[in-house]
Amino acid sequence: MSSIPALLAISHGTSSPAGQAAVAALVDAVAARLPDVTVRLGHVDVQQPDVPASLDALPPGQPVVIVPLLLSAGYHVRIDLIEQTAGRSGVTIAKALGPDARLVEALAARLAPLAPHPEDAVVLAVAGSSDERANDDCRTTADMLAARLGRPVTTGFLAATDPRVGAAVSAARTTASRVVVANYLLAPGYFDDLAVRLSQPDPVARPLLDDDEPPASLVDLVIARYREALGAPAQVEADDATV
Repeated sequence: MSSIPALLAISHGTSSPAGQAAVAALVDAVAARLPDVTVRLGHVDVQQPDVPASLDALPPGQPVVIVPLLLSAGYHVRIDLIEQTAGRSGVTIAKALGPDARLVEALAARLAPLAPHPEDAVVLAVAGSSDERANDDCRTTADMLAARLGRPVTTGFLAATDPRVGAAVSAARTTASRVVVANYLLAPGYFDDLAVRLSQPDPVARPLLDDDEPPASLVDLVIARYREALGAPAQVEADDATV
């Protein structure tokens, strides 16, 4: 059994084959960067293996760092992961991915093909959570994106709280000739489809992960969360193959 802690990336899970493939590609890219680390993918909902099954698949006694592939620390991070790892030794739960400047860079890169004009309004579409702390994380990301773009960014939620994306886009249309929607969703799936539908006819950027190569910034971020949980330096160079 390796003494190097495994990295167990836990996604929300999705029934979308495109979303499943996009998340798996991210985890594959992380594994390629850390060849000496056991890297696995599990899910907190919808898909299998779930968290207990993912932990059971590791060698007995193997230390493990769970990295939530979740953009904010809501119910799944604060409740589900803790409950689903209760009674298991050697398990450390890392921080959620966001807010983080690397996510903001990925958002800006996804917006670029929409060629936002100076007079366009920008809305950040987010999933929404029953945990207001997670919603505040998303609002923080919107503020960070506004600073990155040098223009206001409003937040629209797809569930759980207001303003909903449709209302946020409609409100933005009253002050701008066009609205562009930044997509703060990890991968294709139900919420991505909903964001596109609610924003019509205005354009919506692609989710952070799609059918192209995972952004290097997201690979860096997952590895950084793993290293931070171990108390190691968070910075990982592109050619660093060790923990």
